[in-house]
Order: sequence, then C-alpha cells, then structure tokens
Amino acid sequence: MIQPQTHLNVADNSGAKKLMCIRIIGTSTRRYAHIGDIIVAVVKEAIPNTPIERSEVIRALIVRTSKELKRDNGMIIRYDDNAAVVIDQEGNPKGTRIFGAIPRELRQLNFTKIVSLAPEVL
Repeated sequence: MIQPQTHLNVADNSGAKKLMCIRIIGTSTRRYAHIGDIIVAVVKEAIPNTPIERSEVIRALIVRTSKELKRDNGMIIRYDDNAAVVIDQEGNPKGTRIFGAIPRELRQLNFTKIVSLAPEVL
C-alpha cells in the first residue's frame, strides 16, 4: 500500500537510490498503489554522475511492497521493503539491471522487459 509521501527503495541501476511517491497514476480517487501500479515520484537520493539527479520527477513501477499480496490460489507474498523500478513513458525500464525478486503478476501486466531483467521471479 503505497500512498503519496511514501518513501521507496529503487530496485534497478538507473542512478536513483530513494524515491518518494507524489501521485498514483490511473484515477483521481485511488488512495493506495499496489504491486504493478505506476506512480509519479521524486528522487530523494541519487548516485553522483548519473543521468537521474536528485529532485527530478520521474515515473516508477512498484515491484515490491511490505503489505502482503494474495494470489488466487491462496498464496500470500510479502516483501521486506517497498521498492520500485524507474520507467520511461512507454513503460520500459531506464536501468539495465534489476535487483531483488519481483512478483509473477508483472508478466500479466505486460511488463515483460522488467520480468526478463529480474534475477528471480516469484
């Protein structure tokens, strides 16, 4: 459950390290974003000498949340942190590597490029 003002880790090598959610893309009445949702975020920490700078407004895809995700078969998945992957307007990742596990649900949401870069798909 990600809402505005929530801080997230970055799960790729785009250059950003920490993000803060400022808007949930989709509809104006949604309060929370979950795994697979796109958010507008601001970069709070960035690695020096990279294309992404601090205080830059970007789009990100949520790949991990501390709030559990329940699947249709009854399995519950919970992660230790809230994490996102920086994406461009077309939904392609800006980084070339993705760190940590990501859920299988992203494949059904047509983020196949992100799924293919991930080292582990749960």
